[in-house]
Amino acid sequence: MPSNWIFWVLFLVFVLAMLALDLGVLNRKAHVVPFREAIFWTLVWISLAGLFAVLLSQFGHAMTGNLHKPNSTLTLEFITGYLIELSLSVDNLFIFLLVFRYFKVPAEYQHGVLFWGIIGALVMRAIFIFAGVALINRFHWVIYIFGVFLIYAGLKLLFQKEDDEEMAKSPMVRFFQTHLRLTEDFEGNKFSVVRDGVRYFTPLALVLLIVEASDVIFAADSIPAILAITTDAFVVFTSNVFAIMGLRSLYFALSGMMRTFHLLHYGLALILTFIGIKMIGSHWFEIPIAVALGVVVGLLALSIAASLLFPPKHA
Repeated sequence: MPSNWIFWVLFLVFVLAMLALDLGVLNRKAHVVPFREAIFWTLVWISLAGLFAVLLSQFGHAMTGNLHKPNSTLTLEFITGYLIELSLSVDNLFIFLLVFRYFKVPAEYQHGVLFWGIIGALVMRAIFIFAGVALINRFHWVIYIFGVFLIYAGLKLLFQKEDDEEMAKSPMVRFFQTHLRLTEDFEGNKFSVVRDGVRYFTPLALVLLIVEASDVIFAADSIPAILAITTDAFVVFTSNVFAIMGLRSLYFALSGMMRTFHLLHYGLALILTFIGIKMIGSHWFEIPIAVALGVVVGLLALSIAASLLFPPKHA
């Protein structure tokens, strides 16, 4: 059992309490999430991540069980990891928008899909994180494979094209449509219904499956990316959780203007490529964590600024 097990327990209790508050109190009924509510909860999650960083700066050794790094380094690793995960998660938002638009998911049901999607994402990310940390700690050469994969993912993202036509051609979508017994229309916010003793899945269940499957794909990029910053399991997990938990409210806050940030994927591609190079070169040179944080923030700021200065032609 790790020496910091009590902090693992406390953090998991905090996450479960927030999920229960969300599902059991704040969103018991399906509703359209207004812009103000989305902005409020986005700021809440960013503030909670900031508060957690402050706690790390004071109690990092106890919280992580890592006595070999200064608290300031652990804090910078958390902030850098959080920004990387949050920025890469923004790319998920474009997928959510595309899926909801393609399947014509009513706005009042989108929150429920994203809620259960995040539950699945938390479980899958935990598996990816502990497997990745274990592999790197036992077989250090794996870090070079991760590095090559990140560079490949970055270059692939440069030429990424996502539209309704691409969604229709997606093997994942066609597989689920072929192998699931689906109703033709939505049945409220239900994921399945029983008709004449036979269970049918609704289009909402299909959307949830696609959201979950897409997160597995994105986790394959984002987890190696943060492992290039730190292999401290507690820092990796908590930064991932804060980014994912705030993702749903961020979607509703930005859903009306996501197309504005049409150049963001170039910044994300360069971030993945930079981190991949950092991983591969770690044997010969060490990029300080503060420098890595500056590069991530700079690339994000440049891609956002470029999107605003050069709006899409169809806008």
